[in-house]
Amino acid sequence: MTTPARARSTHFGRTRLVVAGIAVAAALSACGSSDSSGVAAISTTPAPGAPTTAQVQSGDVAVKVKGMAFTPATITVTAGTKVTWTFDDGGIPHTVTGLKDAAMGINSPILKEGDYSYTFDKPGTYNYICSIHPDMKGTVTVR
Repeated sequence: MTTPARARSTHFGRTRLVVAGIAVAAALSACGSSDSSGVAAISTTPAPGAPTTAQVQSGDVAVKVKGMAFTPATITVTAGTKVTWTFDDGGIPHTVTGLKDAAMGINSPILKEGDYSYTFDKPGTYNYICSIHPDMKGTVTVR
């Protein structure tokens, strides 16, 4: 026979378990949508302003200069690839300025709009910034 105190303890323990399960289910459903099977789909969309990375590319590659960021911020290309930065940040001036010896050839003028291109002929890692807004950073890896 169960005592009243023990029955209450068991009841409240089950209640806490059910509430915890509901909280976990609610948290998972907030992370994405559910398909017809009822399984939560986790969203892989990056947060606004989050740096993005592109896969190895060849041919011409485009980088947007908008929203105080280079998008994608990190790209990997094959040797001989021309990268074009397109400036479209509501009239805010920016540059593409290489850092360290390998990237010293990357040096755009100050632009509010338009394009700047650079062809990466040699393998290596090329880091760059906006010299006006040094928190804006990018990397081109050439293979």
